Amino acid sequence: MEAYLDNSATTQAFPSVCDTVVKVMSRDYGNPSALHRKGMEAEAYVRAARETIAASLRVSEKEIYFTSGGTESNNMAIIGAAMANRRAGSHIITTTIEHASVSNTMKFLEEQGFTVTYVPVDQYGVIDLEALEKAITRETILVSVMYVNNEIGSVQPVEAISQVIRRKKPDILFHADAIQAYGKFLIRPRRQGIDMLSASGHKIHGPKGVGFLYVKDRVKIRPVIFGGGQQQGLRSGTENVPGAAGMAEAAREIYKDHEMKIDYMYRMKERFTEGILELEGTKINGPLLREGAPHIVSVSFAGIRSEVLLHALEEQGIYVSAGSACSSHHPMPSATLKGIGVQKEYLESTLRFSFGAFTKMEEIEYTLETLKRLLPVLRRFRRG
Repeated sequence: MEAYLDNSATTQAFPSVCDTVVKVMSRDYGNPSALHRKGMEAEAYVRAARETIAASLRVSEKEIYFTSGGTESNNMAIIGAAMANRRAGSHIITTTIEHASVSNTMKFLEEQGFTVTYVPVDQYGVIDLEALEKAITRETILVSVMYVNNEIGSVQPVEAISQVIRRKKPDILFHADAIQAYGKFLIRPRRQGIDMLSASGHKIHGPKGVGFLYVKDRVKIRPVIFGGGQQQGLRSGTENVPGAAGMAEAAREIYKDHEMKIDYMYRMKERFTEGILELEGTKINGPLLREGAPHIVSVSFAGIRSEVLLHALEEQGIYVSAGSACSSHHPMPSATLKGIGVQKEYLESTLRFSFGAFTKMEEIEYTLETLKRLLPVLRRFRRG
């Protein structure tokens, strides 16, 4: 049996997404900037995709910009807003548990003379709202917070964050990295007070290499990619027509019977969590059950290195991710796990299990049975 439980890394595309992408690439392959019929057909796909994405958020299609993925969307929002609003101030706020596409962008801006405050989170990975309020100064121009954490599944109180910002300094821009949230939650940027929002196609059973950035009308943001002036001059470059059409199809599919899909995901999470806690020497990191996102469970296994367990599971046809963001050249403990106060001995003993629209309860049961069998063997081997 095979169990793919690494859906936070990437997802299998919906069949209808594959059909759409192939159709656009093989038949309706024109350049949307071209003036002939083929170009106009391609442009119609981009326009329809923008309308679909906008409808899923209840925003205007003019506020949706297609990008190459979540990383570009985050860079575009943060760097673009910082540079456009520099005269108003040079202070930015984020959290200690952001994705590298945000945290490394913040490091870049610090090199450009901006000041960045990293607000702490609690043991469940939720932002400290009092610390956020205290961090806001007259110089603050931007707050960027991850809607759902990619490692432990904590969900940030985005509306409460927005209220703190509006109460303290209304002209601060609020950016939400919703790469792990879009498709899992009903997101309403206008109601929730979000000025910019990032999402990625391959996290919602769409294609890789495409994402979008929502930018609220009249928000000041500078382009970070220059060229032919496509997408209202904010994101130059020939639009990825198959990608945009595929992502829109994925959005349509993921939000169809949405409540039922998410409830099933939560039930799988509940069963998995229950089974994990029955195993000796295990610890769940972050929020439990329905307090967190429906698709992510972070588990620490006492006395077993994450890479060893990951490969042992792989041999049994189970695919997961290491819980710490490590590079083979520069091993570094996960900033998220450190940020929530995970003990040192668990930092390199953590795996992330993540579910998607194709995950079945049988995969959950198979994984639990396999862990029950593997853990004692691996611990004995380590002691020996």
